[in-house]
Amino acid sequence: MAVLANKQCFAKPFLKWAGGKNQLLNEVENRLPHELKTGEIDTYVEPFVGGGAVFFYIAQRYESIKHFYLLDINGDLVGCYNAIKHNVESLITELKLLQRRFFALEESEQEQFYLDIRKRFNIEKLSDFRVKTTAKLIFLNKTCYNGLYRVNRKDEFNVPFGGYRNPTICDADNLMNVSEVLQKAEIICGDFEKSEKYITKSTFVYFDPPYRPLNRTACFTSYSKEDFDENAQVRLSDFCRYVDDEGAKFLLSNSDPKNEDPQDHFFEDRYEGFTIDRVKANRAINCKAAGRGQINELLITNHEVSKWGMTQKFGLIGDNGVKQQNGCLSHLQEASYLYGEVVSY
Repeated sequence: MAVLANKQCFAKPFLKWAGGKNQLLNEVENRLPHELKTGEIDTYVEPFVGGGAVFFYIAQRYESIKHFYLLDINGDLVGCYNAIKHNVESLITELKLLQRRFFALEESEQEQFYLDIRKRFNIEKLSDFRVKTTAKLIFLNKTCYNGLYRVNRKDEFNVPFGGYRNPTICDADNLMNVSEVLQKAEIICGDFEKSEKYITKSTFVYFDPPYRPLNRTACFTSYSKEDFDENAQVRLSDFCRYVDDEGAKFLLSNSDPKNEDPQDHFFEDRYEGFTIDRVKANRAINCKAAGRGQINELLITNHEVSKWGMTQKFGLIGDNGVKQQNGCLSHLQEASYLYGEVVSY
């Protein structure tokens, strides 16, 4: 039977990332397959790792999982993960140096320092994604506008300076914890279909692709120079059917087009026969502040979801529906402890 790890110092996502799943971890937990919780699933695959919130959550709780495969088409992101896995102490040294230099400047000088680092990052990453390049990427992520990662058609990071006061640039303790957790994982750069060889009936796959734009004016889709367009969304839905045919379990998150167009049945058509749930989430990245707020997102599964989910599992609600207390944290409370303020980047 699966055992939840008992660790007080949890690793948490080390980057801000658009569409981060921190705020939906309790919804994700409610939809994890029964076979994961009983230990029958021993392999976890995440083909769009992004900020890794779900990976870190699962990797530190379900000790029955012996194999973790993390993929992303964003080479900069994969290089960053691998640098933390293999060279975290050198990375911390470089990041602390950037932090000291940044905070030694007057506020009026910090933007130019940011722009200089951004220019050097775009040059360095073309040849070799080294520890110093990783340090620059983390620095840019912590000091850029809204924590975005966005590139242009030349694959150049082009997010403007954020102008935030006292951002946390180097969280050395968390980076050490992240490195420890990543020792369990193989981290691969590539398209989601590259994960095909890891799919068996003992596999759980979590898909968190770049979201399908809610409308034609949606302004943020460029996580890599290759756009994840409508054809890619169709290709992903076909791949989910392959995963299902192989006997593996999957959970997929995506935008809900019915927020904008109630007649848009893309997901109902492409994922017919699977369970489609709508959950509330805060949209935190938008071109205009007025466009930010609570909307529906989709969680799609190919397996049965427990009626009571995590609340019954932890004894907070009994079979008769009466609230109970047993000294255990719910996963929502635990998520708040793990990630601090539960937000979505």
